[in-house]
Amino acid sequence: MPESLFVPTALLYLTVVGALFAYGLNFLYLTWLAWRDRFPRRPDPPPPDPWPRVTVQIPIYNEVYVAERVVRAAARLDYPRHLLEIQVLDDSTDETSEILSRVVRALRASGVNVVHLRRDHRTGFKAGALAHGLSQATGDFVAIFDADALPPRDFLRRTLPYFADPQVAFVQARWDHLDRDYSLFTLLQSIAIDAHFKVEQYARSRAGYWFNFNGTSGLWRKIAIEDAGGWRADTLTEDLDLSYRAFLRGWRAVYLDDLAVPSELPASFAAYRRQQHRWARGSLECALRLLPEVWSSPISLRLKLQATLHLTGYAVHLLLFALSLLYPLVLTFTRQYPGLISLFGLAVLFNATALAPTLFLLAGQRRLGRSGWRQIPAILLLSALGAGMMVNTVRAALATLRRRQDEFERTPKFALVRRGQSWLGKKYQLRLDPIVLAEIAMAGINAYTLFWAVEQRNVFIGLYSLLFTLGLTSVVGLSLGQAFRRYRRLRAMRRARVRAVRSP
Repeated sequence: MPESLFVPTALLYLTVVGALFAYGLNFLYLTWLAWRDRFPRRPDPPPPDPWPRVTVQIPIYNEVYVAERVVRAAARLDYPRHLLEIQVLDDSTDETSEILSRVVRALRASGVNVVHLRRDHRTGFKAGALAHGLSQATGDFVAIFDADALPPRDFLRRTLPYFADPQVAFVQARWDHLDRDYSLFTLLQSIAIDAHFKVEQYARSRAGYWFNFNGTSGLWRKIAIEDAGGWRADTLTEDLDLSYRAFLRGWRAVYLDDLAVPSELPASFAAYRRQQHRWARGSLECALRLLPEVWSSPISLRLKLQATLHLTGYAVHLLLFALSLLYPLVLTFTRQYPGLISLFGLAVLFNATALAPTLFLLAGQRRLGRSGWRQIPAILLLSALGAGMMVNTVRAALATLRRRQDEFERTPKFALVRRGQSWLGKKYQLRLDPIVLAEIAMAGINAYTLFWAVEQRNVFIGLYSLLFTLGLTSVVGLSLGQAFRRYRRLRAMRRARVRAVRSP
């Protein structure tokens, strides 16, 4: 290995490890805030007098299996009918529109004020649909629910009182999971989302840091949306974008930890990969667009730092990817020059926060009243799976840098609520993503690094390479395994149709 590469390799390695240390330290900080849970209990504000007019928006695009369920759940909200308007924002191009048309007619006949709004184009995707509905909304407040959500009947009565503070722009509820126990895969997702809400959102909200509207299961003040510039489709996370623009305009937000809205986790790994790509790219797009405004705004340094770590959270995957490529170089130099082991070994000090994500996930389960220690095997699996998504995030980052406007790709849902239900024979199946080839290559690189680290007795690099190898292998296995099951199911369905045609 040329000696000229040593200095840049060492500097880049220490920079990557130092950045991971900063993110890990922040994980520990948020976990500590949530774990100690010593924030003064927020008293429930009195109900508004009189109750305001509210518009419920339900953006839907091709959701045959869950569309009717969410509209009927919205119609059951415990709120005066003369003050409630429900907008079904339907951009569908399949039979979902017929289902919604039928449901809307039935609900209107029973006295529910529900309108079925359709556009002749899908400009702006979800953000465009929300903006189109907002231009016709009659409510002073706007509740938003995705197609897979099941809002509890008291949602509006529990969220509206917090708008007594005229500076509150939105109130966000916690997500719960309809299909948590459907499979090991949905269980792992639920643990990650629980930590996001029970630790990160809770800690950020109660400590006075900025946090985001999660795109669903929240209630907005209409004039706050308009004051912040309205819904925009120039990022793939219009919810995060609007949240930060509202904060930059001086608005506040409230997170309700004890109000849960059940929703559905993707059972398909291909759908999950698509969802994570959208979230990663949208977050990075928001970071590029909003961080200059954040740092030029008249807010405290601690708010600016937390906003930066929040908006760039997916950079952790990029750093792990860089680390996995740097490890072979590090092992090469330490073998050529054994005296350098102590220099690179200093990086171990920076990785004192390596367990931070594990503690973060444990805290989420503990705050839900579950025995966190019993969840450790699943949490370790989730940690590996998270590392395995690094290539997916790298692709999202490259797409962000290209600044190409891609289509908003929703995550299809199948109304899964219990084990034994199958989604393989249903609509909205996704093809095997070619990125699996890059993941196989990266799994091979990390397996080689693991072998080399064991040979050199470098425990630290060996453990990380093992984590990366297991994670990438898991991602590849899930991708190929579900693709094969889907192929077998489709083949069986075709054979059944042929037999049905041939039978007398």
